Amino acid sequence: MTHYMELLSTNQPWNLIIYMAIPVILAETLAVTELYLLFTKKTSGRARQISRIAGIAVGLYFTGVFIYLFKNAVVPLTSGSDWRGIADVIAVGMYLLGIIPLAGIALLELGLLYKHADDHKKRMAHAFLIGTFLVVAHIAMIFGMLDPTKLGYTDVSTVESTQSSSPTHDMSKM
Repeated sequence: MTHYMELLSTNQPWNLIIYMAIPVILAETLAVTELYLLFTKKTSGRARQISRIAGIAVGLYFTGVFIYLFKNAVVPLTSGSDWRGIADVIAVGMYLLGIIPLAGIALLELGLLYKHADDHKKRMAHAFLIGTFLVVAHIAMIFGMLDPTKLGYTDVSTVESTQSSSPTHDMSKM
């Protein structure tokens, strides 16, 4: 399995909540409120407040996730040449690439990005950033769920176990 899926499946349910549920729930909240605001053309109210809070929260939260995973996963995997093929690199890379749109949303909500733009341009940027996050997150999920051997990765432990004289069965890989 990819490191992405291993991360989500280890330490259940906490890693799933920390690395998947929280960012995705906040991003989906942003997407729903953004659609509502765009269709109703409202610029204030409860939906706008929810969108603003979710945007700032997800940007700050994912910045912490990015820093933690970059330091504790990407650097060690890269320095140790432990990536499980291109599917693994794409899955982890796309997941972490989510920092760009999510940090952008937080900066937009904090008034640090597009300071002098009118509300319509800010809403357009907001919608674009939400869409971008959803695309990279789904690419990460697709490649994360892919068996890395399908794109050419050879699992050394599998090769070694098939070469041993007695067959072994690792049920955790099923």
